[in-house]
Amino acid sequence: MTIDDTVLDRHGVTREEYQRILEMLGREPSLTELGIFSVMWSEHCSYKSSRVHLKTLPTTGTRVLQGPGENAGAVDIGDGLAAVFKIESHNHPSFIEPYQGAATGVGGIIRDIFTMGARPIALLNSLRFGPLEDPLVRRTFEGVVAGIAGYGNSIGIPTVGGEIGFDESYTGNPLVNVFCLGIARADEIIKGVASGTGNAVYYVGAKTGRDGIHGATMASAEFDEKTEEKRPAVQVGDPFMEKLLLEACLDVIKSDALIGIQDMGAAGLTCSTCEMGSRGGAGIEIDVSLVPQRETGMTPYEIMLSESQERMLLVVKQGRESEVERIFEKWDLHAVRIGQVTTGGRMKVRNRGDLVADIPTTALTDEAPVYRRPMEKPAYLAEAQKLSLAALGAPSSPSEVFARLLATPEIASKRWVYRQYDHMVRTNTLVFPGMGAGVVRVKGTGRALALSVDCNARFVYLDPRAGAQLAVAEASRNVACAGGLPIGATNCLNFANPQRPEIMWQFGQAVEGMGAACRALDLPITGGNVSLYNETDGRGILPTPVLGVVGLIEDATKVVRRVFQSDGDVVILLGENHNELGGSEYLKVMHGLIRGLPPALDLAREAALQRVLVEGAAKGLIRSAHDCAEGGLAVTLAECCFDTDLGAETDVAAVPAEGSFGDIATLFGESASRVVVSVAANRTAELIALASAAGVPATPIGRVGGDRIRMSIAGRRVIDEPLRDAERIWSTAIDRHFEPKRAIA
Repeated sequence: MTIDDTVLDRHGVTREEYQRILEMLGREPSLTELGIFSVMWSEHCSYKSSRVHLKTLPTTGTRVLQGPGENAGAVDIGDGLAAVFKIESHNHPSFIEPYQGAATGVGGIIRDIFTMGARPIALLNSLRFGPLEDPLVRRTFEGVVAGIAGYGNSIGIPTVGGEIGFDESYTGNPLVNVFCLGIARADEIIKGVASGTGNAVYYVGAKTGRDGIHGATMASAEFDEKTEEKRPAVQVGDPFMEKLLLEACLDVIKSDALIGIQDMGAAGLTCSTCEMGSRGGAGIEIDVSLVPQRETGMTPYEIMLSESQERMLLVVKQGRESEVERIFEKWDLHAVRIGQVTTGGRMKVRNRGDLVADIPTTALTDEAPVYRRPMEKPAYLAEAQKLSLAALGAPSSPSEVFARLLATPEIASKRWVYRQYDHMVRTNTLVFPGMGAGVVRVKGTGRALALSVDCNARFVYLDPRAGAQLAVAEASRNVACAGGLPIGATNCLNFANPQRPEIMWQFGQAVEGMGAACRALDLPITGGNVSLYNETDGRGILPTPVLGVVGLIEDATKVVRRVFQSDGDVVILLGENHNELGGSEYLKVMHGLIRGLPPALDLAREAALQRVLVEGAAKGLIRSAHDCAEGGLAVTLAECCFDTDLGAETDVAAVPAEGSFGDIATLFGESASRVVVSVAANRTAELIALASAAGVPATPIGRVGGDRIRMSIAGRRVIDEPLRDAERIWSTAIDRHFEPKRAIA
């Protein structure tokens, strides 16, 4: 077949990249070879636009056992154990086919974890959708949630938390980011490496079909009117097959018969083959005619590029082949030898003995193109950062704003979502979804792990550097609220088209801010994912760099939740209120605006606050803790009351603001580094002393009790609502879009 411009365009390969392929091979590639280059050099696999920026992130630390470059990161959690975790995106597939796109996203991230020799014990997800008033959005939302539930519930791994955001920019491009955590012996972590000439290469798991072909390429392009034509690129998952694969792989890893193991994820057999060879400085030769196939007449091109799910590639030690085969047979799976490790550092692909591809492994991995794309500050920014409250007119009353915010899907209870998830399977879950950061026990120890994913994309849109820092701070603060010391992080960087200089500027600034925050909070990034081209018909998403943070709780009996615990407890505000309405949920809901500057963040003060939270929890001082985020102090106080039948009465100092916006700024401003905690009355002084020693403001603002939510500002009552009424608004807001009769009842 002649490789002309049309063929190159179909593969997403530029003319300059094709010239580079010719130079590397010293000849024209076959169509199979071009397909292999196209997926490995795609944005999704090569990170060619982002790699220069990602290298600036902090990736090492005293607890880091495995940083970026492997299937997942790992940190030391004591007792010879490691927490293995990662977050990845499945955005494009989830828009094309919501159920399968989300389900296979869950399956893929689970495989990344058990490939490292870790047993997965928890899932979280970070999701973004357009407004729920849109029927297309509701269809996508329902499908994604069902896909996550269908796969996670079936395989028996609990979904213990997450976050969901809504904005018009995600209408044609939802975000589905999935986080998984597993536990492994620190000295038994295994890597995706091929080495040892003559060692056998085995294919295990489901048979290969035509689903998912060019999935990585699809994920490296924006959507347009031809999106429907891409539907065949979405894979189909089988969680029951994955469960067998999980158990078989963990068994074979324990046997010490493996050199390496890798999931066939993005780019399928191509990626796993060349990456394992490249990491080990070896070559790999396989014969695709030996690959188990579920469809007839598949070509080498299709077999190499298929992204069929639930498949793994293994390199087995010589002499241990029959042992590995027996283990997989025990789990009703077949391990099929398809090749061997070779010298020379080349990936050779044969079809019934005939050579159809011969490429240096490093040409596909280490020597893939790296671009330092042009960056330019967006034209919208100067105007978007201007905010005149006086120009908005007279504000609504605090009570009206309070009710409106509780009813917005961004803030409202996500119970409609998480009640579809099995969050108790495996009996490790200590904090249920919606009650704070996800917390799971580490069985066999007295410890627990707290997990959180977070990002306020409005803040990133208004100031990418500051917004990314705020995302790091909030995700780690949520973990600290549960009593967990943040020890490691993973990121999923969701942005629009990197070929637009203003998008690349957003990306570069966000990574810079993320790095600064992680260094200040001593929080190494152990891996992650970049998802670019999140754009439909030229309209990009809000920049959304999601952070997943893992925290260690030394005593699992000292876990802290978001809700008030006892009548009479004292409510304390850690941190300070400021007049900061820029980028707030108040502006979006009440005025339809994303404007102003994000809240200021003092990273030293944030670090001190998190230390107080962790120490206060360990000492049993803090009975509940809830981060002040979307909706500000008023919403936070209400959420501390919900799910408890405990009201509260509080009084806070006023903050100065433009015109008549003082009450609004006091109640609904979203200043950073604030947490509402409750403490037993007889231990209040102890907590205040702890905070004072750390330089963290700690102000008693009220007491828990009664059946109303009452808030005053400097002695003046501004909100006084029955707890039951406020909670009904908050708890049914999302249900109303799907089950109006039941929600109203």
